[in-house]
Amino acid sequence: MSVKIRLRRTGAKKRPTFRFVATDSRMPRDGRFIEILGYYNPIEKPATLGVKEEKVYSWLKQGAIPSDTVHGLFKQIGLWKKWEMMQKGEDVSQLTVSNQLKDKPKKKKRKKGKAAEVAAPAAEAETKKPKEEKKEKKEEEKPKEQ
Repeated sequence: MSVKIRLRRTGAKKRPTFRFVATDSRMPRDGRFIEILGYYNPIEKPATLGVKEEKVYSWLKQGAIPSDTVHGLFKQIGLWKKWEMMQKGEDVSQLTVSNQLKDKPKKKKRKKGKAAEVAAPAAEAETKKPKEEKKEKKEEEKPKEQ
């Protein structure tokens, strides 16, 4: 049996909250679990977490593998760094684990590069030429008819 530490979804429709749980890797996301290790609320700004550190460390010592998402969250709050230092035998008494995530800045939309800006007017000029030629031909034909 392989134990994983992963998120279990709870909360209302379109208002998710999650729990960190130790579970058998074969179980479904919201299925049976072994133990609750904490919670994660992404809706709040900034997102909040609560982790029972001692329980997490005991499961990690027993060989539990965190999911990619859980691993990322543990890194952001400093729990993973503390775990690595414990593994090396270093002093971790001064390290504290945060209970809030830092807000990530929103990604800005990319603007077109200079090469695209230079190419665009040239392309517009080429598309205008046939239109201008057609207008000139029509103007030349009109005086001949009169």
